[in-house]
Amino acid sequence: MVVAALTDIGNFREKNEDYYYASFDENFPLFIVADGMGGHNGGEIASKLAVESVVAYFKDNYPKLKNKEVSAIREFIENSVKFANKVVYQHACAECDLVGMGTTLTLLFFEKNHFFIGHIGDSRAYLIRDSKIVQITEDHSFVEELVKMGKITHEEARIHPQKNIITRALGVDEDVEVDTFYGNVLPQDILCLCTDGLTNLVADEEILKEFSKNHDINKACENLVNMAKENGGYDNITIVAVKEVTL
Repeated sequence: MVVAALTDIGNFREKNEDYYYASFDENFPLFIVADGMGGHNGGEIASKLAVESVVAYFKDNYPKLKNKEVSAIREFIENSVKFANKVVYQHACAECDLVGMGTTLTLLFFEKNHFFIGHIGDSRAYLIRDSKIVQITEDHSFVEELVKMGKITHEEARIHPQKNIITRALGVDEDVEVDTFYGNVLPQDILCLCTDGLTNLVADEEILKEFSKNHDINKACENLVNMAKENGGYDNITIVAVKEVTL
């Protein structure tokens, strides 16, 4: 398993409200991206707190999980994100300046030749396999709802003036709904997590192209971040990629 991770403040933001976690320990294959939102310092606090809470939940509880069947792992992931939601929500309620802060969160975990995804918001998880790219997650966003209703296309959604409005976030409400996904892992698969600072400015085909032409996934990630900055770079940009080289 080869891991690459990169975050960049972008061209215009004063601070980086994205946060990520990437494990280089194959015995603890957990990867997370989060894109914070909220006034004052709320965004960067929410994303960091959410990611650290999920990591802590995994470290404290996953070794004690006796049932490693798919359904049990998906339930565990859902519970880990709900735990993080509770932590962020309670932190926001305790400080007036932080009320309403929240974050997207998309996590990736590997177990028994399967990948597992937990997801809230409009950060994304992709699977690259056999020279094809598939978006695993569904954006919880206003423009995605318009796409589903057939009112705009995916191409129009990328430049829509309300593309930054998300319909589900971690930490905003006391309870949250978590999407989970899973699938088989094959040799040479690449799983990629990224925030919308990348996907709003770089098309899926370009992401596929970079990973296809670069054997070094670190180089691919670097090129994609630079591409997003060249295309405007108006938001923070984060990407985490994991390539399975042997099974």
